[in-house]
This record gives sequence, structure tokens and C-alpha cells, in this order.
Amino acid sequence: MTARDIGKCTAAVAATPPEAGAEKRIPRALGIAVAVAGLGLILDQGTKAFATGHLQPGSRVPLIGDLLSLSLVYNPGAAFSIGSGTTWLFTIIGVLIVAVMTGFAVLLRGARWGIALGLVLGGAVGNLVDRLVKPPSFGQGHVTDFIAYGHLFVGNVADVLVVVGMGLLCILLVMPGQRPAHTTENTP
Repeated sequence: MTARDIGKCTAAVAATPPEAGAEKRIPRALGIAVAVAGLGLILDQGTKAFATGHLQPGSRVPLIGDLLSLSLVYNPGAAFSIGSGTTWLFTIIGVLIVAVMTGFAVLLRGARWGIALGLVLGGAVGNLVDRLVKPPSFGQGHVTDFIAYGHLFVGNVADVLVVVGMGLLCILLVMPGQRPAHTTENTP
């Protein structure tokens, strides 16, 4: 199934009129989260492939002076290359994050929750794919990073997705009236 097919299915479901007398139903977050995560994964892996094909490790291509540039790095650790010797641990953490975000998406309802969870899920899966299939070995692969933020750190699209998704989740949690709607809840 391609991203276009997912988009067509989502549009068809959204355009379907409700049954006569049926209450307006809040959509499950899972479908939205999976669609957003899928698009995020495609964007992340596509940009990583582009960076790998067009950038040389160690060189910098300035985009906005020294503030933002492109620099290809293969990162065995987490942010700031922390834990470079424990790549397998980050693989396990990635699997757990994917499981937790999917679990929340199954339980929650609402497009906002689906989008936020989908962004985190897409980013987590993007970096998890690198850890599973990139060299040096299965489960210990190095993550492809290429977006250099000054001389602070180098990240990728998956990192951006996780940060934006977590920010949205935090906003949703503190906004009045945005309490998670569970599928088992019977309140109006």
C-alpha cells in the first residue's frame, strides 16, 4: 500500500456521511497515527537516502550561514552521540517507544492525538529502521544524521518528528478540554 493509497482511503472515510441518527463519532487515533507515521517514515528515509547519495562524510554545506547546514554523520549513539558503545540498548528503547505509542494510539480517540502520536511513532520507526538494517550489524546499525544545527549537534528528519510530536503531546496534555478520549469511555 502506497502513501497515495492511504491518502485515498483516509479521504474516502472522511467523506462518508454518518448514518441517519448516528452520533458524531470521534475517530480513533490509531488510523491517523499510522498514516502520519507512514508519511513521516517515507520522508525520513527519503531524506536520509538523498543525504547519503549527495553528501560526503565530514564536509559541511551551509544553508543558513553557520546556524544550519548539511553534514553527513553516521551516529551509533543517541543525541550528541551519547552512549555510542550501547547501540543495542537504543534499538531496544526504539522498539519499546514504538510499542507504547501504538498502544496509546489504540486507546485514544481524536485527530490531534493521532497526529501527535503519529509524529513520534514515525520518528521512532525512522531511526529504528537505521538501527536494524544499517551497518555495522542488525540491531547495532548507525543512524544517518545530516542536519547540522550550528556546531551543537547533527540530527535528521526522524529527530524533528519526535521533537514536534512530543511538543504536541505536551500541549494536548496541558490544554483545557483536551483530555485524552479513551475508547472505553462512555461520557459525552
